[in-house]
Amino acid sequence: MDTFTADQLSAEITHSDSAADQRLKALLAKLTLEEKVQLLTGRDFWTTWPMEKIGLRRMLVSDGPTGVRGEVWDERQPSMNFPSATAISSTWDPAMADRLGAASAVEARRKGVDVVLGPTINLHRSPLGGRHFEAFSEDPVLTAELAAAYVSGVQRNGVGATPKHYVANDSETDRFTVDVKVGDRPLRELYLLAFEKAIVESRAWLVMSAYNSINGATATENELLETPLNSEWGFDGVVISDWTAVRSINSARHSQDLVMPGPDGPWGEALVAAVKAGDVEEAAIDRKVLRILQLAARVGALEGFDPVQAEPAGLEDPIAFAREASAAGTVMVKNDGVLPLDPTSVGSIAVIGHNARYARTQGGGSATVVPEKIVTPLEGIRNAFGAGNVSYSVGAVVQEGIAELPLQQLTNPVTGAPGLRVRFLDADGGELFAEDRRATALVWFGGDAPILASSLVEFSTVYTPEENGTIRLGFSTVGQGRIFVDGELLREATLEAIGTDLGAAFLAPPSASVEVEATAGVPLDVRVELNTADRTGALANALSITIGVEADDSDPDALIAAAVEAAKAADAAVVVVGTNSRVESEGYDRTSLELPGLQDRLVQAIAAANPRTIVVVNSGAPVLLPWRNDVAATLLGYFGGQEFGNALADILTGQNEPGGRLPTTWPAAQEDVPVLNVTPAANGTLVYEEGIHIGYRAWLKAHVQPAYEFGFGLGYTDWTTESMNAPSTAEPGAVVPVTVTLSNTGPRAGKQVVQVYAERTDSAVDRPVRWLVASAPVRAEAGKRATAVLTLPTRLLAYWDNGWQYEPGEFRLKAGFSVTDLPLEATISLIP
Repeated sequence: MDTFTADQLSAEITHSDSAADQRLKALLAKLTLEEKVQLLTGRDFWTTWPMEKIGLRRMLVSDGPTGVRGEVWDERQPSMNFPSATAISSTWDPAMADRLGAASAVEARRKGVDVVLGPTINLHRSPLGGRHFEAFSEDPVLTAELAAAYVSGVQRNGVGATPKHYVANDSETDRFTVDVKVGDRPLRELYLLAFEKAIVESRAWLVMSAYNSINGATATENELLETPLNSEWGFDGVVISDWTAVRSINSARHSQDLVMPGPDGPWGEALVAAVKAGDVEEAAIDRKVLRILQLAARVGALEGFDPVQAEPAGLEDPIAFAREASAAGTVMVKNDGVLPLDPTSVGSIAVIGHNARYARTQGGGSATVVPEKIVTPLEGIRNAFGAGNVSYSVGAVVQEGIAELPLQQLTNPVTGAPGLRVRFLDADGGELFAEDRRATALVWFGGDAPILASSLVEFSTVYTPEENGTIRLGFSTVGQGRIFVDGELLREATLEAIGTDLGAAFLAPPSASVEVEATAGVPLDVRVELNTADRTGALANALSITIGVEADDSDPDALIAAAVEAAKAADAAVVVVGTNSRVESEGYDRTSLELPGLQDRLVQAIAAANPRTIVVVNSGAPVLLPWRNDVAATLLGYFGGQEFGNALADILTGQNEPGGRLPTTWPAAQEDVPVLNVTPAANGTLVYEEGIHIGYRAWLKAHVQPAYEFGFGLGYTDWTTESMNAPSTAEPGAVVPVTVTLSNTGPRAGKQVVQVYAERTDSAVDRPVRWLVASAPVRAEAGKRATAVLTLPTRLLAYWDNGWQYEPGEFRLKAGFSVTDLPLEATISLIP
């Protein structure tokens, strides 16, 4: 049997006379129509069909973009939890995105995963977008650079990457049914541009089609799958659907290749019949199958073809990388000199905030993974400054709904080990399946447990409280549940999904709880029963539940007062504020940019009590900071991954500087945001009325000052710009160098991000006030000069009008450190 490398395959597959192509076609010829169609729908929730007769094994795909879950959502098989995409994008560093991709590939191979379902590269069109944390930026050029680097990092190590969600899936409200109305110019210059580089240069092996419609046709039945994706960009990979996004046979007539999940779906036997009836050409089926076989060859799932990389190369310590990436992506937007803190001279620190102890390290939804350990801000600060020097106050409750019970307070009633026993029971009470778990936030999909065969799922543990008082013990799920304590039924409730989004219903379900008197050290026998009989619908064979407690917010004034007293007694106060899982998640958009609960009131009180108040913002997306001028320092830490606390401590002590710059504008007030709407009209359409003016472009056009502009960020040293050089002329389609020289004039080594923007005030067409065309991170020792050589594709000076149009004449290039801090200037003329 001839063997072809994946590189040969990638280069030759499009040539009908290539040996690799002929080998794939020979395999295709061995398949019946029914077998070919079978390969086009997943075998189950996460895998594709194997076909032994042609040497094809199954392929395993997995969420998510900043961590790889694997086949099961299970605390017994933990995953690395890397910082969120907004943290990675704040580095403005393609090398960091590449390293994230490579680290994700290592995780994927460790878990037997062939395809990572990421990166998410939809744009931050509105700060209210529910999956804002999961995407890179409001700017398409910065997004494209980072996405391409991530894809390269993943695929260099033999794992497929999947840029998603193609295309214009920039909000979550009614995402299954919304029809996005977007003009050709913004579609090409913004939303497609964000995807293009990952396809054309990094040669992504997959693309995920979205749920929404674009200009009247669903993404899975849209001509955009062929043009520009295949015809112009040369995509030769697999278009995989978002889960349940394919809804009809009509999608098979388009360039949609793989339907997920399986085994059921709209294709299958219906598609076989459609081909036999002449409604769908068998040639279209063959093209889809060949692409799936090519993917299998690339990842090593097809006999006779060597994978791109059998084992990941260039391994690095993933925990050290997560810590470095979190610090590199943290943005400091204010510092009056209080930072960094000297551990040898600062006497005491008051750490305050719900998120300081219960940090959010990742956003909600399909991107969520289960890490082995999370280092919280409180833990990181105690490690760095000494536990005896650090006090803690909750200050204000952020949690909504049920929080899982700590493992160290749980005893499995059967094994005596930490955790709980889960049993799936039939209608007669017979045990179908049982397992011992080490968490009370649990998820099952399809093959993980016999959900469809069961009538009842029973969860049993012995919970030992650590404090006296009344707690609200409960569960969060969809369905009918009962909670028993010491054998007594205390609460029964039927919980209905909120809204119609299946992802939100599954990943952010409603909750029910009951008051229970707790005594420190006295065990409580806790049993929760969930009725699973007659489950129907798309999630019939899936289950999620959290068993735990609701936070006590009965006396918020007392919580703030206690935090104020702690702040008064300390040399410095570190307040960690942020969002919760009900605010930023897949399945729904935000309605407000305000921090949940009384956190703003808390910060104002602490700032009044201690002039050395440092605020850490633990949110994945912009929030309003009405106290921003009253505190000594503000750090935007995003969802910082499992090493968030250690990375924060590195910044506070000055071991590392906050290396981030804003990839998205942060508003001062919600009413100031020029593009806010994420809600479809009554007719189901969401019109992108703003055209090409989103993000900082819209802010500049509206002449409104945000709290913090695009590209802004502070470090622990000072920089000055010296010179900028660019060619005076360039031909359309050329790529030209732009050189920027700057100096580190501060006291220590540091990082700066050089940003180059273009302007065209005399244009014959509508243009942004200015737009990003190039950027690069720069590092230099104290007192040293650095030179950044950036590349400027003149394509970024063109506009779309039934093709890329180059307007002759002079463009002004401006360089500096943010979209409004641009002291250097040069001109370049496009010549016909």
